[in-house]
Amino acid sequence: MGLGPFFFTRFKMLNRRADKLELLRIAEAVALEKSIDKELIINSMESGIAKAAKSKFGTENEIEVKINRENGDIGIYRKLLIVENPVNTNLEITLEFAKNLSQDFKDKKLGDEILQPLPSFDFGRIAAQTAKQVITYSVREAERERQFNDFKDKKDTILSGIVKRLEFGNVIVDLGGTEAIIQKNELIPRENIKAGDRIKAYCLDVRREPRGQQIFLSRAHNKFMEKLFIQEVPEIYDGLIEIKSSSRDPGSRAKICVKAIDTSLDPVGACVGMRGSRVQAVVNELQGEKIDIVNWSEDPAIIVSNALSPAEVQRVNVDNQNKKLDVILTEENLSKAIGRRGQNVRLATKLLNYEINIMTDQEDSEKRQNEFKEKTENLIKNLELDETLGQLLVAEGFSTIDEIKDSSIEDLSKIEGIEQDTAKELIERANEFHLKDQEEISKKIKDLGLDADLIGHEGLTPGMLVTLGEQKILTLTDFADLASDELTGSFDMVKGERVKIKGYLEEFALSKNEADNLIMSARSKVYKD
Repeated sequence: MGLGPFFFTRFKMLNRRADKLELLRIAEAVALEKSIDKELIINSMESGIAKAAKSKFGTENEIEVKINRENGDIGIYRKLLIVENPVNTNLEITLEFAKNLSQDFKDKKLGDEILQPLPSFDFGRIAAQTAKQVITYSVREAERERQFNDFKDKKDTILSGIVKRLEFGNVIVDLGGTEAIIQKNELIPRENIKAGDRIKAYCLDVRREPRGQQIFLSRAHNKFMEKLFIQEVPEIYDGLIEIKSSSRDPGSRAKICVKAIDTSLDPVGACVGMRGSRVQAVVNELQGEKIDIVNWSEDPAIIVSNALSPAEVQRVNVDNQNKKLDVILTEENLSKAIGRRGQNVRLATKLLNYEINIMTDQEDSEKRQNEFKEKTENLIKNLELDETLGQLLVAEGFSTIDEIKDSSIEDLSKIEGIEQDTAKELIERANEFHLKDQEEISKKIKDLGLDADLIGHEGLTPGMLVTLGEQKILTLTDFADLASDELTGSFDMVKGERVKIKGYLEEFALSKNEADNLIMSARSKVYKD
């Protein structure tokens, strides 16, 4: 029911009892139609009539309107404050004059407020239009608030609606009484959606905005796939199977990692369903997106072996501290593990939140040999050792000068062939090199012209600062504008081949998480305003 016709045809006859009761009926009908409180409708009517009354009795008056909830009687009053010496007679009144107005005010005293009854009047077109605007605005705001409250709790759920229209690649969805939007980047690529289609999507966000609530949906988000599995697999819904993580290349391929809370269950089999019925229902909703279901394990080496299927993994070298995995496999399995345009390994990386390096057995052997050679040459050169002693120290786990500096004579003496005097000399040389190295690094930092803010940024070592300076990254702003991959290094596909992109701080073995934290803390300082 619209509010407009009522105000132009009924306000001129408010003194008639039938129209007063109709006032209440209209309030009730509007409340039911808009799903908002009837009391709010009546309150907004009182405000609208009060505003219209001000145009009749004068805007300098403070008008209050009361509608009887039982019979629809409308009382129009002027609010007055009882004072000893009135200054503004439109707002103030003496005690004596108040008592003379009505018997109801006999017990009033200074400082009290009274409501002086005003005569009924015929609403003209302008007054009725004014009242209509006030009530319409109040009802619209109440409706928006109700819609926001209805949908704010539906965030992180799947919503279903009818496609209303398409605008500039975005899809507007009618959820029944309100609209939501699926932005172009939240759609599954190459998905054919038409007006009138029924569609499901993940409720990404619900925001309160000046024009009303905005509901943002997504069909490309990882959570959309997870919520579909919760709908299709009763064991997940009941908490017997847990979804640990997921990753998607929307419309193409996805991976989901599941763990059985009830150890008697096969989590992968439960998600696949009889003859693949459960996973196929999810695949159909995701427009044919291929889904790999991965069994979760405490051992990241087992998870990555499962996640890189159909490739057969020979072995995995795990670096938990830096969250890195070196996956070694045969030449024929290399392309399977990497996948088309690196898709398989990229999805596995997101699934585990580990950096995954794919390599053949030969590449792994060469890498180990090169690392051993580099560490040995570093000790030989800087501590002035012979090759045999350098190789012995690296083989026993003392791969850096700092490790030797921080060790004890007893630890080094345990190595066969190293006596206490030799151990003592090694530690002294390591300390001398460290002091000299720190002096040289400090001089380099000064010569490179790094800003004090970057030098003082927590987490950056002197060696890192020198490396950054050599790459012309001289201020905290320069550093904040970097991406974590630029620090740690990454892989990219160039002309169909997987190419290693070296990171600025790769030699310092930064994990992706550590790089993210360094950059985000820099951004919080630079862009805090």
